[in-house]
Amino acid sequence: MRVRWTLRRTLVVGTSVLVGLAFLVMSVATVVALRSFTLDRLDQQVREGLSFAVGRDGSGGPFGGERPPQRDAGAPAPRIGTLQAVVDGAGGVLVSSYTRSDGTVVALTDEQVALLRSAVPTDRTPTTVDLGGDLGAFRVAAAENDGATVFVGSSQADVTATTSALTVILVAVSAVTLIVAILGLSLFVRRSLRPLDRVAAVAQRVSTLSLSAGAVDIPDRVAPADTRVDNEVGRVGSSLNDLLGHVQSSLVARQHSEDQLRRFIADASHELRTPLASIRGYAQLSLGEDAPMTPTQARSFDRIESEAERMASLVDDLLLLARLDAGQPLRREEVELTLLAVDAVSDAQAADATHEWRLDVADDDLISVTGDENRLRQVVANLLRNAQTHTPAGTTVTLSLVREGAEAVLRVTDTGPGIDPGVARRLFDRFARGDDSRNRDAGSTGLGLSIAEAIVTAHRGSISVESRPGRTVFEVRLPV
Repeated sequence: MRVRWTLRRTLVVGTSVLVGLAFLVMSVATVVALRSFTLDRLDQQVREGLSFAVGRDGSGGPFGGERPPQRDAGAPAPRIGTLQAVVDGAGGVLVSSYTRSDGTVVALTDEQVALLRSAVPTDRTPTTVDLGGDLGAFRVAAAENDGATVFVGSSQADVTATTSALTVILVAVSAVTLIVAILGLSLFVRRSLRPLDRVAAVAQRVSTLSLSAGAVDIPDRVAPADTRVDNEVGRVGSSLNDLLGHVQSSLVARQHSEDQLRRFIADASHELRTPLASIRGYAQLSLGEDAPMTPTQARSFDRIESEAERMASLVDDLLLLARLDAGQPLRREEVELTLLAVDAVSDAQAADATHEWRLDVADDDLISVTGDENRLRQVVANLLRNAQTHTPAGTTVTLSLVREGAEAVLRVTDTGPGIDPGVARRLFDRFARGDDSRNRDAGSTGLGLSIAEAIVTAHRGSISVESRPGRTVFEVRLPV
């Protein structure tokens, strides 16, 4: 797994690499330039020594005769690290000498002279020749003079020593400078990114707020010192403040709209209860009289009573949801979930004998929670009614209750055809209908599961569903 670097590390490492490359290029260029300069100076000395030996025009010089003249006692000694050799036309060595670092002069070996003859051209151009042994590499130039070949050379030991010492110095200085630069960059980047860290901290705190529902306040803002528009971080901070202001305004407007809608639903539901009760009463009164009426009139009154009862149930559900959304407190008392489950299955069995109802609870373990008993009964009843409504006859529905840690877990399991995945995602939405995926024999308002979720949430619990063909499980978890 690739680890992503922070911006601070990226800046420090990237800048350090660039500085290191700059030091490397500078050091290599310096060493190459110095070596080229010292080799040029060495070549100049070799040419001057060759000119002195054979004459500048090649017509004569110290070795213009058949035998080279002997060095006078008062003449200057050869320079340390230089060599001279004279080879006649027949290949005989007339002179061969090398001056050591201690001033002593030694003769070149035949192999070394043969190497000079084969490797060095006679056009006065200095050439690098490695003579091996204690001599090492030389810059050697040669020229023809009266039928003999004169070789003059200087050792490259000083050039190599100079460039090696410079390389060591540059490496050491560059390493120390790079370490100091990295430390300085770390401090500088850390200090420069502090405003960005503060802006990120504000964004992180805001990201942890719950903005999905309810009245939301976003008090966090980027400090004025970090909102200056003359730099990039300041512009980011200023933009974040503007964004948070717009978000808060939108959330306030959303909350105001939701409050208005809840008040409207609560007020409308409350006001509708009275006329609906009157309609039902008049329908029952008309049906209860022995006055003659046509079959159409009798059926009409019967439908009026039935639909008024259904509408009254819908109004009651809407009123309950509006009160729960408004945060109406529930009763807080001890509720025996075990007894509640027994009663719920008994009621379901009495109401519908076409399904097989089962109860799975431990007789020796009475599970209790703190909450509103009537509302919890409504949750269980809604789940059982949902299974009854949306599964065919003969389906087995099992209500189980267990204790898991600090939670009471109530499950309603059925062996019906299952829930379509597209419907399952919105199953707890209000007025959600599962008709496309499950059989239904009776009407449904689509509010039963929404009410169950609202009641469970008000009890600080959770409700979920898992479904596949042949097994659907609604799970309610409540704190014990």
